[in-house]
Amino acid sequence: MTIKVLVRQNESLEAALRRFKRQCNYSGVFRLAKAKTWHEKRSDKLRRERRERLRTIQRATRQARDLIMGHRPPPKRRMMGPGGPGSGPGSRG
Repeated sequence: MTIKVLVRQNESLEAALRRFKRQCNYSGVFRLAKAKTWHEKRSDKLRRERRERLRTIQRATRQARDLIMGHRPPPKRRMMGPGGPGSGPGSRG
């Protein structure tokens, strides 16, 4: 698994590092590293995987029910920051 982040023109190193950390978090690198830090008993691993499967099934069931009932999912949150909503020429700030 290779994660690459190209530093954009006029972008600070801190901003590029934040993007890199975000991509690592989304790809699950931190979760894998944490899981490999200590040994996990077989029974604990099976229990955790079962909980994850149940959570996935419940989420899929809830989404299917909402789709059938005609409910719309809540709007996704937008990240506030440079170039985000409210950062145009007429915004206060």
